[in-house]
Amino acid sequence: MFATAILFVSTFYIVSAQETDTIIPIDENPEKILRKIDVRAIAQNGFNFWQDKFTGHWAGVDFGFNALLNKDYLGYNSDFMNNDVFKSNSLYMNVIQQSISLQHNHNTLGLVTGLGIHFQSYRLDQNTTIERNNSDVIFPKKLFFNDNQKSKFSLVSLTIPLLAEMQIPINHYNNRLYVSGGLYFGYRLGSNTKIKYRTDQKEKLKVPDHYSLHDFKYGFMFRTGYRWINIFATYEITPLFKENKGPVLTPFTFGFTLIQF
Repeated sequence: MFATAILFVSTFYIVSAQETDTIIPIDENPEKILRKIDVRAIAQNGFNFWQDKFTGHWAGVDFGFNALLNKDYLGYNSDFMNNDVFKSNSLYMNVIQQSISLQHNHNTLGLVTGLGIHFQSYRLDQNTTIERNNSDVIFPKKLFFNDNQKSKFSLVSLTIPLLAEMQIPINHYNNRLYVSGGLYFGYRLGSNTKIKYRTDQKEKLKVPDHYSLHDFKYGFMFRTGYRWINIFATYEITPLFKENKGPVLTPFTFGFTLIQF
């Protein structure tokens, strides 16, 4: 009896719906109707994979270690620029980034440029610093104040990269392995030597000078990473000192990214 009642109610509902629903035919070309539909307005709150912008990996804070390669001390009696690599550090403050996509419908390949500041230092032998004579030639100078003194050679530069970057999504659209490489250009803002020592209190002897360094320099840069693991390396094509003004030394830096912007 109960099943009969349910069947009766369902049949009545279907018949009533058929009696009240009305289909009105439209005498208009369907193509004209479809042209009036703005697909962008329908999908404006959704995610369009093909229109997502390419974003490179440059902006942030990098920390690295400095080495000097291809050493040639012809004309000198000592390798006075030998440095402690893990106490010779670089800090990159990459504050401006511009990403340029190289694809029309994808966002995994592009160019990356920008602007950053590079703070670079070399920890030398504790009793050794450098000076520049009247002919602009660099030579070593021994200084001794106490047993715990520290000697450092530092420079600050503006850095502009020009990198090609490829990104590979892994497991998730936003989790991407990236590889980038290319050239970077630098302009020296300042340089100095510094000796820290102690008498009755902590003292330092800081001497700013150009030290026959190149004002403009360029080299190769390589960067790669996945999620929170990001590493980089740079190799300067421009020698540290100008020709015949000091030993031949090639700066090389390697390190990792501390913060990404």
